[in-house]
Amino acid sequence: MYKRIRDLREDKDLTQQQLADYLNISQATYSRYESGNLDVPSSVLIKLSEFYNVNIDYILGQTNISKRFNKKQS
Repeated sequence: MYKRIRDLREDKDLTQQQLADYLNISQATYSRYESGNLDVPSSVLIKLSEFYNVNIDYILGQTNISKRFNKKQS
Protein backbone atom coordinates (compact mmCIF):
# COMPACT_ATOMS: atom_id res chain seq x y z
CA MET A 1 0.00 0.00 0.00
CA TYR A 2 2.73 2.45 0.92
CA LYS A 3 4.46 2.15 -2.43
CA ARG A 4 1.12 2.67 -4.18
CA ILE A 5 0.36 5.95 -2.45
CA ARG A 6 3.88 7.17 -3.25
CA ASP A 7 3.59 6.06 -6.88
CA LEU A 8 0.18 7.72 -7.27
CA ARG A 9 1.58 10.97 -5.89
CA GLU A 10 4.69 10.85 -8.07
CA ASP A 11 2.64 10.03 -11.19
CA LYS A 12 0.79 13.32 -10.64
CA ASP A 13 4.07 15.20 -10.01
CA LEU A 14 2.90 16.24 -6.56
CA THR A 15 4.98 16.83 -3.46
CA GLN A 16 4.33 15.27 -0.10
CA GLN A 17 3.54 18.77 1.16
CA GLN A 18 0.82 19.24 -1.47
CA LEU A 19 -0.84 15.98 -0.44
CA ALA A 20 -0.45 16.80 3.23
CA ASP A 21 -2.15 20.16 2.64
CA TYR A 22 -5.01 18.43 0.81
CA LEU A 23 -5.40 15.93 3.66
CA ASN A 24 -5.01 18.66 6.29
CA ILE A 25 -2.09 16.89 7.98
CA SER A 26 1.61 17.66 8.36
CA GLN A 27 4.13 16.71 5.72
CA ALA A 28 5.90 14.58 8.34
CA THR A 29 2.72 12.57 8.96
CA TYR A 30 2.21 12.05 5.24
CA SER A 31 5.83 10.98 4.87
CA ARG A 32 5.29 8.38 7.59
CA TYR A 33 2.29 7.03 5.65
CA GLU A 34 4.41 6.61 2.51
CA SER A 35 7.28 4.99 4.38
CA GLY A 36 5.00 2.56 6.21
CA ASN A 37 5.96 3.94 9.62
CA LEU A 38 2.36 4.95 10.32
CA ASP A 39 -0.86 3.19 9.38
CA VAL A 40 -3.09 5.16 7.05
CA PRO A 41 -6.48 5.85 8.66
CA SER A 42 -9.57 4.83 6.72
CA SER A 43 -10.66 8.47 6.42
CA VAL A 44 -7.37 9.25 4.65
CA LEU A 45 -7.73 6.21 2.39
CA ILE A 46 -11.16 7.47 1.35
CA LYS A 47 -9.81 10.95 0.59
CA LEU A 48 -6.89 9.52 -1.40
CA SER A 49 -9.28 7.27 -3.33
CA GLU A 50 -11.42 10.27 -4.22
CA PHE A 51 -8.44 12.49 -5.03
CA TYR A 52 -6.80 9.98 -7.38
CA ASN A 53 -10.10 8.55 -8.62
CA VAL A 54 -9.03 4.99 -7.83
CA ASN A 55 -10.67 2.36 -5.66
CA ILE A 56 -9.43 1.71 -2.14
CA ASP A 57 -8.63 -1.93 -2.94
CA TYR A 58 -6.14 -0.63 -5.52
CA ILE A 59 -4.47 1.60 -2.91
CA LEU A 60 -4.34 -1.33 -0.48
CA GLY A 61 -2.72 -3.56 -3.12
CA GLN A 62 -5.64 -6.00 -3.21
CA THR A 63 -6.18 -5.51 -6.94
CA ASN A 64 -4.34 -4.05 -9.91
CA ILE A 65 -7.59 -2.62 -11.27
CA SER A 66 -7.58 1.04 -10.34
CA LYS A 67 -11.05 1.97 -11.66
CA ARG A 68 -13.28 3.40 -8.96
CA PHE A 69 -16.71 1.96 -8.42
CA ASN A 70 -19.63 4.33 -8.78
CA LYS A 71 -21.62 5.08 -5.68
CA LYS A 72 -25.18 3.84 -5.78
CA GLN A 73 -27.75 6.59 -5.99
CA SER A 74 -30.61 6.40 -3.51
